[in-house]
Amino acid sequence: MEHIEYAYTCGMDDEAVRERLETTETGVLALSKENDSYAVPLAHYYDGEGLYFRLGVTEESRSREFLDATETATYVLYGTEPTTDPREIDSWSIVISGALSEIPNAEYDRFDTAEINRQFSPIRVFGEEIDEIEIRIFEFEIESMTGRETSESS
Repeated sequence: MEHIEYAYTCGMDDEAVRERLETTETGVLALSKENDSYAVPLAHYYDGEGLYFRLGVTEESRSREFLDATETATYVLYGTEPTTDPREIDSWSIVISGALSEIPNAEYDRFDTAEINRQFSPIRVFGEEIDEIEIRIFEFEIESMTGRETSESS
């Protein structure tokens, strides 16, 4: 395929990855259960050390089912930025894998209502009754994290 255009990428250093985690508000969390998968767009909070998610789940939600079954989750953040050449776009992505652990309500002193509202965008409701939604905070225990971004071609 000699006429296909390519964009060269390179790894992002740790500082660039941390900056993207701190300044990008959302990504996609991928969960699994047996031979099935489920991915959901989600807001996160990164404090420089820990990565946290705030989810609203209902008793019979698909999210709850997959959260409870997932052993290793993947979180993907990505973005694009225009360049001076309209045919080119600078891009970046971060792929993180690891385990999710729920922070018990008793340990929410760090994430009281005011802090949750400061650190996370408003929770998205899709037809559920507000009083049926259970707010759960999860910490993502990062096992691996890889960042890539476009670079100058060789």
